[in-house]
Amino acid sequence: MNKPATPNSFRTGPDEQGMFGIFGGRFVAETLMPLILDLEDQWNKAKNDPEFKAELTALSTYYAGRPSKLYFAEGLTRHLGGAKVYFKREDLNHTGSHKINNCLGQILLAKRMGKKRIIAETGAGQHGVASATVAARFGYPCVVYMGATDVARQSPNVFRMKLLGAEVRPVTAGHGTLKDAMNEALRDWVTNVEDTYYLIGTAAGPHPYPEMVRDFQSVIGSEARAQIVEQEGRLPDVIIAAVGGGSNAIGLFHPFLDDKDVRIIGIEAGGRGLDGVEHCASMNAGRPGVLHGNRTYLLQNADGQILDGHSISAGLDYPGVGPEHSWLRDSGRVEYVPILDDEALAAFQLTTRVEGIIPALESAHAIAHAVKIVPKMDKDQIVIVNLSGRGDKDVHTVANMLGMEI
Repeated sequence: MNKPATPNSFRTGPDEQGMFGIFGGRFVAETLMPLILDLEDQWNKAKNDPEFKAELTALSTYYAGRPSKLYFAEGLTRHLGGAKVYFKREDLNHTGSHKINNCLGQILLAKRMGKKRIIAETGAGQHGVASATVAARFGYPCVVYMGATDVARQSPNVFRMKLLGAEVRPVTAGHGTLKDAMNEALRDWVTNVEDTYYLIGTAAGPHPYPEMVRDFQSVIGSEARAQIVEQEGRLPDVIIAAVGGGSNAIGLFHPFLDDKDVRIIGIEAGGRGLDGVEHCASMNAGRPGVLHGNRTYLLQNADGQILDGHSISAGLDYPGVGPEHSWLRDSGRVEYVPILDDEALAAFQLTTRVEGIIPALESAHAIAHAVKIVPKMDKDQIVIVNLSGRGDKDVHTVANMLGMEI
């Protein structure tokens, strides 16, 4: 995993209670506390166990295809006419996104804990596919909770999950998106505490999930850091990643947090604008509250009720964010910026046209911000964008937005 952070480092948190400053913690039903404490104990042992690390490294290398490539996006760089743009190609991983990094780590923990059944939540379907994939690989039954809205807009991933042997349970509560799927997964977990492992897909939830998911995903930033030094002889000036719950972003950011000359930018879903409620920019337009077992920035009404929000991207359609991102926002180390649906859609089309790469709509939000800042930068400066996933899953959504038939 990550090397130990130095004192007063941005990489020190969380504390023993799972808090990043005022964010994080364990706000869960009493029934779940023994499981959470057991998971924390097993995680603390596993992360220092050479056998666990060796098995994870072998699976990451030979099954998932790591290290992923750091690719100089020559066409986009030329088109924008400013800094050099590099893509961290998480879309090239087995299953097509960064999600497999975390799923491999957690399935090994489930095996270590003697669990017999896997449950997961998913929005865009990439975490559901990765969960179903590792469950198939290790012979576990798997149930994936997915909002009914997302089931409709991510039908290719639903079919992939079913092919892999998972049961996909549509959730009709609320707006039928990621928040609602996570609610149902937590209800299942409370009901089946003895034999079930909840494979959370993002750097949110009760401690130790935010720390654990971050550490499994930090392979992204660790590789990118070494790769850019190898290719350019120095660290980048800017790194950018999209933030829903925030696992791909914290994975890229964490190894760079103490590099004070590296500007770090997280991109939230601005949806149809921050004036109303049709967005998912919790850190720009929300306030702290408690959801899904942790305290973090959330979209809420005046009475503290959680709002559903909106994003063109199913993977960013979440009214909160991982607690470490909230802490990094308040500390000022990371900037968090909203990108609108139409800006992401334009970046999706541009990247496809000038690079021959179809990015996930989540990643397109990060690329859209690069499109804004790169032309204003010097040609010898360097920007790394995390290409968190491939866009096959989004072609139906994009076609609908463009009024085209598939």
